[in-house]
Amino acid sequence: MIVKDLMNKDVQTIPTTATVKDAAAKMTEAGIGCLMVVDNFKLAGIVTRDDIIQKVVAAGKDPVKLKVKDIMTRDVIMVSPADELDYIVDVMKKKRVKKLPVVEGDRLVGMVTTTDVCNAEPKMIKDLADLLLLPREKRMVAG
Repeated sequence: MIVKDLMNKDVQTIPTTATVKDAAAKMTEAGIGCLMVVDNFKLAGIVTRDDIIQKVVAAGKDPVKLKVKDIMTRDVIMVSPADELDYIVDVMKKKRVKKLPVVEGDRLVGMVTTTDVCNAEPKMIKDLADLLLLPREKRMVAG
């Protein structure tokens, strides 16, 4: 099985120029914990709920004035729609990430998550169990 067969094509995105307040509102409305940050349909980074809490709220910064590009993670681990399922599970385990943006060329075309993998291939649950049960502070942010 390849990424294209199980990826979610309806990825929630936000432009680099949006405010952190806009990002928080969009995450809350969609009931999600991260947004892919795009610049002209190209993946520029990822912003997570933890980014907002740690880099804005805890730091006492103004989410109305601060832009998403100022707090996003830029070095995002990405996969291709043609990548094999075993490969992306290996990437998730090694890099300690639960979400991977899917890019074709330089365009964001989807996202694949540990949940997507487990739903498509229940035998992969064992491979991802450590990552799924890992305490929050030990996870890396990549999507």
